[in-house]
Amino acid sequence: MFKRLPGDEARNLVSTTPDTAIVFRPAVLKTPALVTFLVYGWRFLSALVRTTWRHPVAVAVPVALGVVWTWYGWPAAASTLGFVVLSLLAWAFTEPDSFSHLVGFRLLAWWRLMSVYRRHWHGVMDVSGLAKRVNGRVYMPRLIRVACDDWADRITVRMLAGQAVKDWSDRIDNLAQGFGVTSCRVALVKGGRLLLTFPRSDPLAAPIPALPIPDEPSVGPVEIGKQEDGRPLRLKVHGTHVLIAGATGAGKGSFLWDTIRGLLPAMRAGLAEVWALDPKLMELSFGRELFQGRYAADPAECADLLDEAVSVMQKRAARFAGLQRSHVPTIEDPFVLVLVDEVAFLTAYQPDRQLRQRISAALATLATQGRSVGVGVMAALQDPRKEVMNIRNLFPDKIALRLDESEQVDMVLGDGARDRGALADYISPVPELGAGVAYMRLETSPEPIRVRAAYVSDTDIRAMVAYHGQAA
Repeated sequence: MFKRLPGDEARNLVSTTPDTAIVFRPAVLKTPALVTFLVYGWRFLSALVRTTWRHPVAVAVPVALGVVWTWYGWPAAASTLGFVVLSLLAWAFTEPDSFSHLVGFRLLAWWRLMSVYRRHWHGVMDVSGLAKRVNGRVYMPRLIRVACDDWADRITVRMLAGQAVKDWSDRIDNLAQGFGVTSCRVALVKGGRLLLTFPRSDPLAAPIPALPIPDEPSVGPVEIGKQEDGRPLRLKVHGTHVLIAGATGAGKGSFLWDTIRGLLPAMRAGLAEVWALDPKLMELSFGRELFQGRYAADPAECADLLDEAVSVMQKRAARFAGLQRSHVPTIEDPFVLVLVDEVAFLTAYQPDRQLRQRISAALATLATQGRSVGVGVMAALQDPRKEVMNIRNLFPDKIALRLDESEQVDMVLGDGARDRGALADYISPVPELGAGVAYMRLETSPEPIRVRAAYVSDTDIRAMVAYHGQAA
């Protein structure tokens, strides 16, 4: 009877006697010993040069210790090694930042490479379906480089010929589970190479208290929180429009109030104005003194305020025509930010059809023509569907807080955002864990970034009102 044969050889065997055992013996090509030594010698030299090029310090240390041992004996080598170790420890305690950047993260990257990624690479690639078998031969994506910082591991990978980024983005859960982390991000570096980001810690796990009010007046970017890698989150509001979407209790108000807080010095100096539309009467009304009369809650008043913003925009455009192409804030022409909380109530759920069309037309006009003359729009909503907000594509910068469905992520951030790691539907509904956590996709970058806005309490808002009142 047939035995299991390698490759596809079994299908080429024919036997008329089923009870006869068939033995397949592949042809053996005898290679001269000299050729074998040359091949292995070339491989050894190539590996030695490659290792020296990639890890010069790791190679230099044992070589230097070996030279000292040979010339001066083992006590001198042991003393040298002890001196180096004590020097590194002193460096680590006195200058931890520079030590981590130059030594610590390199050692961590080597350790993670050997203990995690290279150890499990073949298994994870095979089980996740990213390795391919063709005619009995296994083709494996190549692990090129591992880099670490205090937040994440960044893995550079060369894809197989014929693979696409989507083949990897569809398997981010497999990759994260396979390498023992909570999430994975996929980004294209250049043709054929990917950057896989595996976070090891979460700087956004704890709520962020309200940030200090800036000392200098500026229209942005304003600091409103923290990015996932620990860097400050600065949101551009001048020269763009921002759409914020999130379920009830996701923390949309944090982004609104953090933006106002960052613009307070500019508002005191007369370089910025915030116009607020608050149909819920529960969010922006708490600090209505900050808006200096530019506050509306009734739908008809909201429409009037939007029409006034359109009028300001058109007058500026007429004055700027032929003179300047971008807006520079001045006391005569301050930056105007139109904040709209629960914009869907005005554009979709408003029962008055004429009022609804009037508001939608004004918002569309501001979103298409306002950024170049210093009129920006920041709108927040709960339901990101097209029939609810049909002008969402007019907002260059988009923020997705906790959403109810995975399909809504791409509705807010654009097609493919969730495949690239924007798991807004996975954000925790527990306020202490998920309120203010969001994924942000900016006009300047297609890659979504995970962020958390600082929490501005009622006490902080009262202090903001008192601060702004000091300008009078």
